[in-house]
Amino acid sequence: MKGQVVAEVSIIPIGTRDTGLSGYIASCLKVLEDNKDLTYRLTPMATVIEGPLDKLLAAVRKMHEVPFSQGASRVVTHLKIDDRRDKSITMAGKVDSVLKLRPSIKA
Repeated sequence: MKGQVVAEVSIIPIGTRDTGLSGYIASCLKVLEDNKDLTYRLTPMATVIEGPLDKLLAAVRKMHEVPFSQGASRVVTHLKIDDRRDKSITMAGKVDSVLKLRPSIKA
């Protein structure tokens, strides 16, 4: 759908009492679950999100605050945005365009 962006976000709490991050990540994903304007896919190292840029940025801002609300003393958030204005993009479309060229790749 035109007007959508695809973004990758990684939120890293620092200064916690535990090296595990799953609980923080699960809580951050709750922000996306509650937002019907965004689609997301959890990956082993980040979360990929698609939707309108303004909604996506607002959601990432809320996600960035989640670890602080759970006691983290520092949070590092990496955000990469693919904003294509000449044609529509989606997560699936980006993957499909590569798979058409290399059908042997497992996605």
